[in-house]
Amino acid sequence: MSDVKNFHFFMFPWLAFGHMIPYLELAKLLAKKGHKISFFSTPKNIQRLPKLPPNLKPKIEFITLQLPHVENLPENAEATIDLPYNKVRYLKIAFDKLQESMPKLIETLSPDFVIQDFASYWLVPITKKSQTPTIYFSIFPATGLSMGGDPSSIIIGDDDRVKPEDFTVKPKWVPFETNVRPSFYQIQRMFNDLVIDGGNVSDIYRLAVTVKGVDVVAIRSCYEFEGEWLQVIENLYEKEIIPIGLLPTTSYDDGEEDNNETWLEMKAWLDMQQKGSVVYIAFGSETKPSQDELTIIALGLELSNLPFFWVFRQQRGCADSEVIELPEQFEERTNGRGFICTSWAPQLKILNHESIGGFLTHSGWSSVIEAVQFEKPLILLPFLADQGMICSHLTEKKLGYPIFRNELDGSFTKECVAESLRLVIVEEKGKIYRQNVKEMKESCSKDVQQRFVDNLLDYLQSHKRFQRRESN
Repeated sequence: MSDVKNFHFFMFPWLAFGHMIPYLELAKLLAKKGHKISFFSTPKNIQRLPKLPPNLKPKIEFITLQLPHVENLPENAEATIDLPYNKVRYLKIAFDKLQESMPKLIETLSPDFVIQDFASYWLVPITKKSQTPTIYFSIFPATGLSMGGDPSSIIIGDDDRVKPEDFTVKPKWVPFETNVRPSFYQIQRMFNDLVIDGGNVSDIYRLAVTVKGVDVVAIRSCYEFEGEWLQVIENLYEKEIIPIGLLPTTSYDDGEEDNNETWLEMKAWLDMQQKGSVVYIAFGSETKPSQDELTIIALGLELSNLPFFWVFRQQRGCADSEVIELPEQFEERTNGRGFICTSWAPQLKILNHESIGGFLTHSGWSSVIEAVQFEKPLILLPFLADQGMICSHLTEKKLGYPIFRNELDGSFTKECVAESLRLVIVEEKGKIYRQNVKEMKESCSKDVQQRFVDNLLDYLQSHKRFQRRESN
């Protein structure tokens, strides 16, 4: 890419760390190429983001936006991690009020491109008016996006899917045979936000307006993982779709974390375990099992007789009144065999440890990518959002093994938990999952990742319609 112009990107992710972290990873890769990034979020969120390497700090500017007060939104709640699931809609209402400051910000900063998320659908008319080219960066893979369908039909209200069960069959726009689809219980849990009310408008409407209005769609994915699904999205959206790789999470190691007492305690325990023997359990920042689900997971873990490292969150933010508890005497019965972490946990360091033999996960895309990054086979237990589609796709490709659940109510048993854990980590039948994850890792390599980002930059450089500032 000789004689390349350095761009200024305006980045605005949704207020969830599953979105902000991938946006920051993309910002870092763009900054390495000499481009400038203005990264917008709220003060508390920016403070919680990972540290930047010193060489990238001059290129990435964090700009704080004060979240407006909204009734029913708990004080100091600035991200989905701070809230129980039923209060996230109020965060979206507050987020939507940020649109009032956007025209002035874009006019003042005069970026070459806006990179926006699905939630800020109201940015579309603002960027059109300022003639600023816009990229929708989807942190969802193409399989998840395909569930949304034709954006035009959704915007005009012509989507004939009106019940949860309508989303559990293969969409008519998918031309090949596949079993990739969410279960009824997964759709039912998220149906209100997805199709009816995700704050001021439904999430599926936010996505449709965003996709319809932007110039380019960049997806956190790759052809090796879902080439046929990327084609489905390109046909649906009728615009350029650019996969930009898996964007594995990176961390800047300044040495402080290695001396952190909590990590040293964790590492000491992991060091005592046999190579590839430990099951790592974490359900991300967004997902919290119900008390019944949590109890069954714990009893299944106990039944498996495997050593385990569990990142256990009792609640989602201070406003979450439904605090979940481990079964009575569970910790006593598993003493010495398990490590239960109820606070900060350095997931990348844990997954990178040789004692970890498998990852019991909610199937969140970031967690899946981190598991692939460190060649850890997956045991899948999806709960909501796009997790069902990801789980279904990973199952079809034999990159992960799902814990059997009732299709209608999502129930599962401790026996299924134990059997699934042992199959993937210990048994011969699990060898295929361990091998396939290793082969998939190549899509996470630094060289491959940089080529994907270079493809995006090449596209932006080569299309005259994006060179508005040079032509004015």
